[in-house]
Amino acid sequence: MYSTAEFKKGLKVEIDGTPYTIVDFQHVKPGKGGAFVRTKLKSLLTGRVVDQTFRSGEKVKKPDLMEREMQYLYADGDGYYMMDNETYEQIRLTEEQVGEARLYLTDNMNVEVLFFNQQPVGVEVPLFVELEVAQTEPGVKGDTAAGGTKPATLESGVTIQVPLFINEGDRVKVDTRTGGYIERVK
Repeated sequence: MYSTAEFKKGLKVEIDGTPYTIVDFQHVKPGKGGAFVRTKLKSLLTGRVVDQTFRSGEKVKKPDLMEREMQYLYADGDGYYMMDNETYEQIRLTEEQVGEARLYLTDNMNVEVLFFNQQPVGVEVPLFVELEVAQTEPGVKGDTAAGGTKPATLESGVTIQVPLFINEGDRVKVDTRTGGYIERVK
């Protein structure tokens, strides 16, 4: 059980038999009445975001979640295929189960697959991934002093903003939480 004092972004809780992750929370102490915690919760099953208010000190259940390290194999029209690194068992996940992680998946990448009551419900990619720039406009010499950015499409298909000096074929480090450029990788 978790108390509202233990709430933090990313904490996974269970409410009415459904696992949620805390997207945002705010402790509120009004002038009259008791304190409460206002939260935004994202369902791990459906991806829907809901607002919920808890009284200060209220307890919520810890969900029966298990993470297994798996390797992303490939995607086809039916779904995304993962292989367990220990048993070599393969599973198929839907686009909803993979969610935003699909933007950063590359072949043979190790990811954490989240299971709720023995059923896969989500995929977590590493916080930082290195991807190759597949397409971008060429940088013009002298443009780097202004610190401007330009769009670049990466090998996984996601488009991010990168500095002007980045060219096609360069490898870049990307923060998967924000989708932002971190640095060029040598």
